[in-house]
Amino acid sequence: MKSGKYTIEEARQLDAADPLGHLREEFTIPSKGDLKRRNLKHDGDKEPGDEDPSIYLCGNSLGLQPKRTTEYIDRYLKTWGTQGVYGHFKEFDDALTPPWVDIDLAARGRMATVVGANEEEVAIMGTLTANLHFLLASFYKPTKEKYKIIIEGKAFPSDHYAVLSQLAHHSLPAEALITIDPPDPEIHYLPLDHILSTISAHASETALVLLPGVHYYSGQFLEIQKITAHAHGLGITIGWDLAHAVGNVPLALHDWDVDFATWCSYKYLNAGPGAISGLFVHGKHGEVVRSPSATESETEQFEYTPRFSGWWGSEKSTRFRMEPVFRPIPGAAGWQVSNPSVLDTTSLAASLSVFARTSIASLRERSLQLTQYLVELLDHAEDGDTAQGYRIITSRNRDERGAQISIKLDEGLLDKVMEILEKEAVVVDERRPDVVRVAPTPLYNTFEDVWNFVKIFRAACKDAIAAA
Repeated sequence: MKSGKYTIEEARQLDAADPLGHLREEFTIPSKGDLKRRNLKHDGDKEPGDEDPSIYLCGNSLGLQPKRTTEYIDRYLKTWGTQGVYGHFKEFDDALTPPWVDIDLAARGRMATVVGANEEEVAIMGTLTANLHFLLASFYKPTKEKYKIIIEGKAFPSDHYAVLSQLAHHSLPAEALITIDPPDPEIHYLPLDHILSTISAHASETALVLLPGVHYYSGQFLEIQKITAHAHGLGITIGWDLAHAVGNVPLALHDWDVDFATWCSYKYLNAGPGAISGLFVHGKHGEVVRSPSATESETEQFEYTPRFSGWWGSEKSTRFRMEPVFRPIPGAAGWQVSNPSVLDTTSLAASLSVFARTSIASLRERSLQLTQYLVELLDHAEDGDTAQGYRIITSRNRDERGAQISIKLDEGLLDKVMEILEKEAVVVDERRPDVVRVAPTPLYNTFEDVWNFVKIFRAACKDAIAAA
C-alpha cells in the first residue's frame, strides 16, 4: 500500500499504543505452519515464516483457545483422578473452581457481568438450540387470538427449525411464522422502523418475537432495548438469540427488560467448540412462591413460570432428598435440567477469567477502532486503484455493528479468494454464495492483523478477477 496513512508502520504504531494489547498473550494463536500442516499433501518441511502467527479473524465462528484453559482443565482432571466422587463436594487447595456441585456458579457471576444481568437471572446450562426450546416451552403461550411467532427472515437455520417445530408441537401451521425481511435483500440490512412496523402490523395475532442480537450473516447489531420496549408496548413477549452478541457488544438485559435470551459460548466467549451455553430469564419471570392453596402435607405446591423441569433446577437444600416434589430454584437456575458438564463449564470459567482482566466497555472501544480501521482499509484506494470485486454489506454506522464485517464478493469470486486466503494462513469464514465474514476480535486481534488481511484479500480479489 502507499506510504503515509494506512501503512504497516501505522498499524504497528496503533498496536504499540493499544492499552489492551497485552491480552493477546492470553491466547494460543495457530501458526502459519500449524495451518499448513492441516493439508495432508504437505511434506512437513519447515519454511521461513512458518512459526509466525496466522491471521485469525474468525472469532465469530470459533474463538481462539485461552492459555488458561490448559491449567483449568488440568486441575479438573487432577481432581477427578485423585478424588473421584469427592470432587463434587469438597474444595481442594489447588482448585480453580468450586466443588462440582457448584460448578455453574464459577461462571455465572462473570457471565452476568458480560450480559448485563443480575446474577440470579443467568444460568449456565445446555446448548443454544436446546436452551431455546426450553425457553420457548415457557414463554410461547399461543391462544386462539394470539398464536403467531415473528422472527427475522434470514434467521440462523437452527432458530428457524426450532420455531417451526414449536408451532408443529402446538398443532399450528407453518403460516403462523411471520418473518421480517429486509427492504433490500442484497445487503440484508434491517432498519429499526421496518422492524417495529412489521411487529406492529401483526401485533394483534402475535404471541412471541424472537430476534438475533447481532445478525450472523450481515453482522448488524440490532437495537435490542428499543425493539424490546416496542414489543412490550404491544403486549408481546420477546426473546433474543445472542450467539453473535455475547462477549462481542455491550448488553444490559436486565435494564432493557428483555424477557429471555440464550447464547453459545464458543464464539466470542472462547470456551471451545460445542461448549456449554447460557440463558437469561428476567427476574420478573423467575419468581417462585408457595401456592396459597398449599398445605403442610407432604405434597407442596409452588407457583412459578411453567417450564420443562429437571433435578438440577430444584432447590439444592432438598435436591438430594430424592423426593418427587419439584421445588424450583428462584431465578434462571430453576430452568436447569441436568448436571452441567464440569469439563465444559471449567473451560468457560477459564475464558471468563480473561474477560475479568478488562471490561466490556473497554473491549467495545477497541472493537470499534479495529472494525473502523478494517472498513477504511477496504475502502482505501491502493496505488490509485479503486476497490475491485467486493463491497461491504455490514452497516457503516459503527453503533449498528459488532466485531464482524461482512464482505460481499462479485459473482464467481468466492472459491478462488478463499483458496488464496487459506494458502496465506488467513482464517475467515464464508457464507455462500458470495459473502466473507471477517471478525477482528478485540481480545486478541491487532491492527497489524487487519492490515495484513486487507493486503492479502485485495490481492486475492484481483487474482480471482483475472482468473474468471
